[in-house]
Amino acid sequence: MQRWILSKRNQVMLISGILIAAAFIGKVGFKSEAVFSWGLIIASILGLVPIAIQAYQALKVKVVSIDVLVTIAVSGAFIIRNFEESAIVTFLFLFGAFLEQRTLNKTRSAIKELIEMAPESAFKLKENGEFEEVDVDEVEVGDILLVKTGAKIPVDGKVISGEGYVNEASITGESVPVGKKVESGVYAGTILENGTIKIVANRVGEDTTFGRIIELVEEAQDSKSEAERFIDRFSKYYTPAVLVLAFIVWLFLQDIELAITILVLGCPGALVIGVPVSNVAGIGNGARNGVLLKGSEVIQDFSKVDAVVFDKTGTLTIGNPKVADMESYTNDTDEALSYLASVERESDHPLAKAVVEYIGDTKQYHVENTDVIKGGGIVAQIDGRRVAVGNVALMEKENIILNQKARDDIDRFERKGNSLVLTAIDGELQLLMGIRDQIRPRVKEDLQRLKKLGVKNLIVLSGDNQGTVDLVAEELGLTEAHGNMLPEDKSAYIDKLQKDGQIVAFVGDGVNDSPSLALADIGIAMGGGTDVAIETSDVVLMNSDFSRLPHALGLTKATAANMLQNIIIAVGVVLVLLTAVFFSQWMNMSIGMLVHEASILIVILNGMRLLRYRLSNN
Repeated sequence: MQRWILSKRNQVMLISGILIAAAFIGKVGFKSEAVFSWGLIIASILGLVPIAIQAYQALKVKVVSIDVLVTIAVSGAFIIRNFEESAIVTFLFLFGAFLEQRTLNKTRSAIKELIEMAPESAFKLKENGEFEEVDVDEVEVGDILLVKTGAKIPVDGKVISGEGYVNEASITGESVPVGKKVESGVYAGTILENGTIKIVANRVGEDTTFGRIIELVEEAQDSKSEAERFIDRFSKYYTPAVLVLAFIVWLFLQDIELAITILVLGCPGALVIGVPVSNVAGIGNGARNGVLLKGSEVIQDFSKVDAVVFDKTGTLTIGNPKVADMESYTNDTDEALSYLASVERESDHPLAKAVVEYIGDTKQYHVENTDVIKGGGIVAQIDGRRVAVGNVALMEKENIILNQKARDDIDRFERKGNSLVLTAIDGELQLLMGIRDQIRPRVKEDLQRLKKLGVKNLIVLSGDNQGTVDLVAEELGLTEAHGNMLPEDKSAYIDKLQKDGQIVAFVGDGVNDSPSLALADIGIAMGGGTDVAIETSDVVLMNSDFSRLPHALGLTKATAANMLQNIIIAVGVVLVLLTAVFFSQWMNMSIGMLVHEASILIVILNGMRLLRYRLSNN
């Protein structure tokens, strides 16, 4: 019965409001005191029932809640025959709860949108060779699925045939469709905007990246920060304190109406709801924008960060070496490039792949007598010509003459942090290529935005040689740069910063930097939605998008500030109301409850502003 009554609380509020309106119409329009009194009496009793049930349930678990205060206050007003006050207070309390629930649901809209994006069915390849639509729960790892234009991809998997463009906004926050072809990975919950593909399921159900994101955001929104835990403790003692104050007022002043009014005005509703709504809205904003914040504790710590430490490869840089510079020393550059590409196709070295990608489609030659020189490169025969591809040491071993221009070019390339690939044909140097990991686009601008947000130290730690790391730091304007560092060296450096009193965030790729991610006050993974990133970090930047980092920091600062604003509003309103009840003639229960409910709505709306938060580009 109690559950049924509580489920009808909104209907009770509506009927109570109609009865109050009818009572005042009866008095003003028809001069009927009976209609006025009985309308308010019925409205008071009807409205008090769900409030009293919640008060009883709270007392059963030894909690003196706001409902307890209101129940006592309304009962007292009813006993002293102040039916107008009792009816209006119950209506306003129920109406405030209604508004609170509606607005809170809006702050959770991000997670609701994610859940609604979850696919419900899939076209699965059956033993007869036909594709049949099945419930997504029936899909298992290894199943072959067909995805058509406009359909949601039901699982994490890999494309085995076909191609198309996929909207991955539900995973990365990026609305620009991503091209997919054979061997491309796809995520559950994303939408194939055009094309038709067949995929093999790698992860299904809750194990998909999409499922993990939903789980993570739900857990984060249900978590409590230190501020929330403080408010819980505060409310635990504050509510009984209000009861004691009201009792003392009644005992010494013998003014029961004043004591009851204190009970109503002392309700800490806005204080209890203000911080959680900021937390939920902030995490919801992050989820919409490809930033996963693992709880409100993360928000508090991240908002105070002093130093941000970066791994270089895959964080500040793309993590995929590409040809950045090239010099040719021959009149037939195209032929030399064809020879080079033909030789490099024989190798699976990252530098070789970068060269082949850079050259692109070109004439292919048959390569013979390939000889891999350890630590040097490759020597091969093509059409009877000797082709040597490798570093300076290989050229010297092959007795290749490097003239002054070539040596100047080599020095210049090395100063830029390039790895060198030289190509000699029949004993003559033909090509020089510089290959390096490219700095992510707009990283420099994003780092400047971090500085504007109050980060004092921007530090890069890398296993690369010091010269290369210094070049990156100089180009990006970093505070410090340290090279030749093993994972344990990075952890030791972070520990040193923390002992110096700095709050440290570490940004890494979530795989080889897991010790540093765990040790830092805030671990931030350039995750791309990977398992390791989600498990080991406090913050995940989806799709490894560095530009989300300033948004994440700005959002946590805005959320922390919003929590403080709500606390000030809530405490300020209670103090003003309690002061007014002692030192003014106009304050009564109805006005106090109206102001009280308005303060709850104000802190909720203030928190909801975070859903629209965008970091300024200025």
